[in-house]
Amino acid sequence: MLFSFDGDDNSPWLKEIRKELAHSMSEHGHQETSNPDEAGLVFHTVSPTRPRPFRRRSQATFVIGLIPWDQPITQPLKQLYPLLVRSLANLVISGTPGTGMSYLVTPELGNYSVSHDLPDFRDALYDRIAPLATSHLVIDNLFDNDLPEELRDGTQVTREMRDASRTLASWNLFPTPYPVADMLPAEDYRHLQRVFGIGGLSYGNLSARHEGEVFWMSASGVDKGKIGTVSRDILLVKGFDEEKRAMRLSVAPGADPLRVSVDAVEHWGIYRKHPEIGALIHVHAWVDGIPSTTINYPCGTVEMGNAMSDLLDQDPHPERTIIGLRNHGITATGPNFPDILSRLEGRILAQVPMV
Repeated sequence: MLFSFDGDDNSPWLKEIRKELAHSMSEHGHQETSNPDEAGLVFHTVSPTRPRPFRRRSQATFVIGLIPWDQPITQPLKQLYPLLVRSLANLVISGTPGTGMSYLVTPELGNYSVSHDLPDFRDALYDRIAPLATSHLVIDNLFDNDLPEELRDGTQVTREMRDASRTLASWNLFPTPYPVADMLPAEDYRHLQRVFGIGGLSYGNLSARHEGEVFWMSASGVDKGKIGTVSRDILLVKGFDEEKRAMRLSVAPGADPLRVSVDAVEHWGIYRKHPEIGALIHVHAWVDGIPSTTINYPCGTVEMGNAMSDLLDQDPHPERTIIGLRNHGITATGPNFPDILSRLEGRILAQVPMV
């Protein structure tokens, strides 16, 4: 993957971290370009007082925000997460000159620190970057106005999805979506909608098989605890168009659908490979004692889907199991939502362990 740097390196910490990142990326076979618009991964300087996003030309571009901080970083999530949202980054790295530490925060509320004194500092840093530097994002949607009339008011499955979302919300597993429209300047918000077609950032998702490889799934950027409207926040996914690298959906004529959850490509792969699975719940929470992926690939990537499928292939009962997504959350499978909820109740931990 080509990588590039965007913005000034006007602080001692920023100069050091950019030098280390350039060495680390090159050591792992990535090539630097001076043109950020050509890169698949851009390291974008973000001002902590006036954060602005890097203007992606493509949805497939990943952005890592580099935030030079002039105050002690004592609460990384509280201090850095709003800047991650405002800069529309896939990851932020921040540090203060003279401390010898860098702090990393992810959209899934991951929170790490890396000491510059580590003998393998570059490798430790690259371990956090590698999932972005080696992934392929699938985020486009193709909408067909062909939802059968008998499905337009929903089915028993969509009603169970709605009820399951309320239950998960009552367990405090769906944080309130970030209102991106309120956090970004109007011009940046319009750019976000042009490139990604979303109006907010939200957490977790639910899906359930309709028939064959066709499945219902919650939309992106909405409060998952309040879904319920078919062809708007509950969508029928027909499949993955490999040529256009987009999810194809069936909606009612005249509908104003939201974009389906970015995890749709992962769920599509699971339903396709495991016909015995009837429903999936993904939340940014944890269950002790479960198998986990070894790399925290980003949501909506082919690589995340492959890692999940590999874990399911190794499970003696993939149709009723819970797998962990490293530093990210869990995905639980079952014949239906009531079954999954009955197995999660009393076991689920709101905090994902960071390793």
